[in-house]
Amino acid sequence: MPLIAFPISQLLCVRVAALLFTCVAFSVAAHGANLPSESKADWCIFCWAFSFACTLLVLLVEQFSLQPRVPVSWTNFPITIACYAALLCLSASVLFPIFYLKDQWGSKESRDHRIASTVFSCLAAVAYMGEVSLSKAKPGEVAGYMATAPGLLKVCQTFVACIIFILVSNPVLYDYHAALKWCMAVYCICFILSMAVVVLCVGECTGCLPIPFSKFLSAYGLLAVIMYLTATILWPVFQFDKQYRRGSWNLESYLITVAVLTALNFLLYLADLAYTARLVFVSA
Repeated sequence: MPLIAFPISQLLCVRVAALLFTCVAFSVAAHGANLPSESKADWCIFCWAFSFACTLLVLLVEQFSLQPRVPVSWTNFPITIACYAALLCLSASVLFPIFYLKDQWGSKESRDHRIASTVFSCLAAVAYMGEVSLSKAKPGEVAGYMATAPGLLKVCQTFVACIIFILVSNPVLYDYHAALKWCMAVYCICFILSMAVVVLCVGECTGCLPIPFSKFLSAYGLLAVIMYLTATILWPVFQFDKQYRRGSWNLESYLITVAVLTALNFLLYLADLAYTARLVFVSA
């Protein structure tokens, strides 16, 4: 009976490592960590389980050469998944110890399980970062858009926007002034457009646009930078100035975090615009 040989590569090794690390992280947390039924614990479990499931899918498709039967661009899909998984595991690696390890409550056994989940979550984040590093486009290499710096920046932009949505929605922090509602509109519009770019690239639908994809990226990038610049200025002004402030000071940590993430996304969109301009105009 012929044997099925799986060629060994660095990329395969880091994917298998990420698969094992995420499996251990959510298995240990679900089995003996005695986590409370709350959104933060559910989020961490989701991060590990989602990353595990997607990595398993990528491994199965590649090892059994099923890429032609998958209705997505395989030059864009794996690295997109790896980048999202890296960000998810990184967020879980930060949130999980903050909320479930800083206090000395619970049994020693449950605390040991939580420490183990944290360690394997950190290892998974490192493994996914290694996968992204190995998969991203090298100088002069022909690769999918999501393997380039602008493509990876799109993933980071959408992830940061999701964190902002979570922070400003519970409790609602933007409904008492028009300027703050504008900030929320900026987050939503830019998130939708960035996610649309990701979906178009992964689904190989960039040719469906009524204008050339490169011109769309340039126009959208410039618009996003201008919009996020206004949000970066308006959010702290109308949240921290006593003349406009109406929210509770108990939520100050949320407000500061949103302000920092808004500035971070502005820098991501600025870098995206610079890379896109270089790809479009310098290459031309």
